[in-house]
Amino acid sequence: MLINEDLLLDYGGEIENFNTRDIIFNEGEKPKYYYQIISGRIKLNHYNEEGKELILAILHKGLSVCELLLFIDQKYPVNAVVVEESTVIRLRKSKFEKLLDEHPNVSRDINKFLSERLYYKYIMLENNSSLHPEVRIRGVIEYHKSFSHDQEQFSYEVPLTRQQLASMTGLRVETAIRTIKKLEQENVLKIINRKIFY
Repeated sequence: MLINEDLLLDYGGEIENFNTRDIIFNEGEKPKYYYQIISGRIKLNHYNEEGKELILAILHKGLSVCELLLFIDQKYPVNAVVVEESTVIRLRKSKFEKLLDEHPNVSRDINKFLSERLYYKYIMLENNSSLHPEVRIRGVIEYHKSFSHDQEQFSYEVPLTRQQLASMTGLRVETAIRTIKKLEQENVLKIINRKIFY
């Protein structure tokens, strides 16, 4: 968990429940709130000029949603869409800034978290520029596993569908499926009951 939930509530955080496919914010809107996921999953996506979805991230419990835009004066470059029923704490931007001012340790934690995410975004960008689909798929899976405490081989159940992996890597879903099977044959990952373990 990025920020203690009780601390967020003490500063005026509100708990909100969302259904699958609900939109938390749209591309082009101005950031007004800090969002932290209590339960569920939320995707950050964008649609290209042809209407094809590109998923930039799928966030889960304990993570924040586009918090970096609270530090600059820019509009959201992505949509935040609920993937499965979710509960979120929402804290107004001004109160979030006050919380950080009054709790420098939380501010340091946010800086560390942003640095880690930026590092892995660079890795993903590098992987997604590869012509090899296995490099792209592994890059996305490794990025998501980086948030897991257990780094043992095959300990991480990948919470992404084949379609989501394709949308995150710019691959066709058929290519993603073939690549996952190839990675399983190479003992890079395991498939158990249609779930991917890395």
